[in-house]
Amino acid sequence: MNWVFSGTLSVETVTVTITDLPTSLKGTKLVQLSDLHYDGVRLSESLLAQAIEACNQAEPDLVLLTGDYVTDDPNPIYQLVQRLKHLQSRLGIYAVLGNHDIHYGRSKVQVLDGLTSIGVRVLWNEIAYPLGPELPLVGLADLWSREFNPAPIMNQIDPKTPRIVLSHNPDTAELLQQWRVDLQLSGHTHGGQVVIPGFGPGPVLLEKLQPHVPKRIQRWIPFMKACARVVKHWEWSQGLHQVGKNQLYINRGLGSYAPGRLFCPPEVTVITLV
Repeated sequence: MNWVFSGTLSVETVTVTITDLPTSLKGTKLVQLSDLHYDGVRLSESLLAQAIEACNQAEPDLVLLTGDYVTDDPNPIYQLVQRLKHLQSRLGIYAVLGNHDIHYGRSKVQVLDGLTSIGVRVLWNEIAYPLGPELPLVGLADLWSREFNPAPIMNQIDPKTPRIVLSHNPDTAELLQQWRVDLQLSGHTHGGQVVIPGFGPGPVLLEKLQPHVPKRIQRWIPFMKACARVVKHWEWSQGLHQVGKNQLYINRGLGSYAPGRLFCPPEVTVITLV
């Protein structure tokens, strides 16, 4: 795989305002990685090395991983973690799983085993406090799993307390509006992979076209039905969004599916809290 297929790595720097953020946490730096799809095809070793180097150069307080470390076969996780163990973070590395990480019956166990073997804390419907009790970190089960159930987790936190939520699929932002979410970090969409200047992500254009295209023709248009199955809210395909009173950031990911990326480079996100 080469740059024509995946694009050149982009380091996105974002400043996010958190209401009631304690003075001691102002300037906290988070680095997000997502959707590596480490399977020997969708992510090159050179791009992965660049991403790890970019993470370390940012000198983050926390590294946050938002799912899809493998594609189908979970076995490559053991090779991947030998690369990820070089990630550096003052307060550790926290992660959630994506739909591909639970693809087979054994996938979840193997991906968990691989990540925890290098000290990554995987949150599956759990709350952690690496930044202290004033800013909890919530990690949710993947939306497509049978265990996605945010209520018992979110209701444990005082509504007056700001919090960060890791949730692989950005569609969960719609469901999470009933709780306070100062910052949700997601992936899953790959940014749409193909972005058409003047129109936005390719899947958004396909979505707009679908009602006007006869069903007998739709099956001949590449990815029309597949895109509709990935997410409901393609308008949240990348970047920072306001969802009601909550904030959502979607990372474009590192791995790439065919036909590759166009005007949608793989991403490392550096987030500063203010």
